[in-house]
Amino acid sequence: MKFYLESLGCPKNLVDAEGMARLLKCLGHFPVDDPNEAQVLIVNTCGFIEDAREESLGELRQLAQGKRSDQVLIAAGCLSQRWGEALAETVPGLDGLLGTRRWNQIGALVRELQHDGAQRPRSLLSNQGDPILAAGGDGPRVARQGAMAYLKVADGCSAPCAFCAIPLIKGPAVSRPAGAVVEDAVALTRQGIKEIILIAQDTTAYGRDWGERDALPDLIRAILDAAPALHWLRLMYAYPGHVSPRLTEIMANDPRVCHYLDLPLQHAHPGVLRRMNRPARVDRTRRLIAGLRAAMPDVALRTSFIVGYPGETEMEFQALLDFVEESCFDRVGVFLYSPEEGTAAAALSDPVPGEVKAERHDRLMALQQGISLEINQAQVGRTLDVLIEGRGDDLAVGRSYRDAPEIDGLVLLPGDVAVGDVVPVHISAAMEYDLIGEVRRGS
Repeated sequence: MKFYLESLGCPKNLVDAEGMARLLKCLGHFPVDDPNEAQVLIVNTCGFIEDAREESLGELRQLAQGKRSDQVLIAAGCLSQRWGEALAETVPGLDGLLGTRRWNQIGALVRELQHDGAQRPRSLLSNQGDPILAAGGDGPRVARQGAMAYLKVADGCSAPCAFCAIPLIKGPAVSRPAGAVVEDAVALTRQGIKEIILIAQDTTAYGRDWGERDALPDLIRAILDAAPALHWLRLMYAYPGHVSPRLTEIMANDPRVCHYLDLPLQHAHPGVLRRMNRPARVDRTRRLIAGLRAAMPDVALRTSFIVGYPGETEMEFQALLDFVEESCFDRVGVFLYSPEEGTAAAALSDPVPGEVKAERHDRLMALQQGISLEINQAQVGRTLDVLIEGRGDDLAVGRSYRDAPEIDGLVLLPGDVAVGDVVPVHISAAMEYDLIGEVRRGS
């Protein structure tokens, strides 16, 4: 049997999708890139924010409308978990629903749907009584893309952010055993992977569910010791209150750990942060940033902010602008607040009008664009290792330690360079988000 699998949303979804594909292939099924060639159609959906839900619904509806009588359509992932049976009512023709912590039962669901007379839609959704899929028995938790791979260290989230539906969708944080994570990392390096990116909803909360408040540095050390050939190890999704001195130390002292940290801050005014149920001591955030830069003067810091949160005043937004100008982040993502059903923030009064949200988004992005250009211009003259990820007739494209895949910038360089190689590149020019350079020969 042939299956078509599309994954939408974040890298964490991509890891789950690769897990489903691996299990289906172990059962003798074959992946195809064309849905018309498949008997089973699977969409690993995202339900995090409205735009992501609309994208997932659009893909499901398109496949449902073109579905043949010999095909079945399965919605997996976050939107299935969040909407449950209501998703089948929204997408006529949907045959199966698979929850966020039941993805390893994709084979059983496919078998049921292949039998005539099976109840449609058939649902395997997580609930309070379901065993949580922690990590030992569900196989590798990785997603490979060229010479880079995502490696999931935990599922779920226990943070109390008022605006976020992830804990409602994925449940509380459950960390994978360190041995399983290290085993995955070793296997990836043996397969020629040059960069491993550790991911979770909150990577820095690793181990807290079993009582260890600072387990991530030990996990990183175990990976580095077990996989000495690894070129880069990158951390994503760090909660500001969980970045410990030990984590900063190991990042600073081992050159294989990228001097890069994704530190979603969400806002910079104490009043807004309190309404978000986020850490509201902005002075502590300033000290954290200063400490990271003291330990790693070349560290690249990415963050994200929400504008238009309920009750956000012009004064509070100006405090955010001032903080961004003061902090000089290398990368900034800006999101317009949208209320998420079931979250504490959805009940807040004093909504910000849509046109005000959009105007604040544009002001913040314009400010960051100038900062980004200035920081990139400071890279001119440096020589950076670049992981080559693509090439055309006259141009190669890659990333330095400053750039996470898909969300950050690129390094563009002429010449005949092999995809998957890590090469030293002399930076000769800069744009707002990307750099231009040439391979330093003889290095």
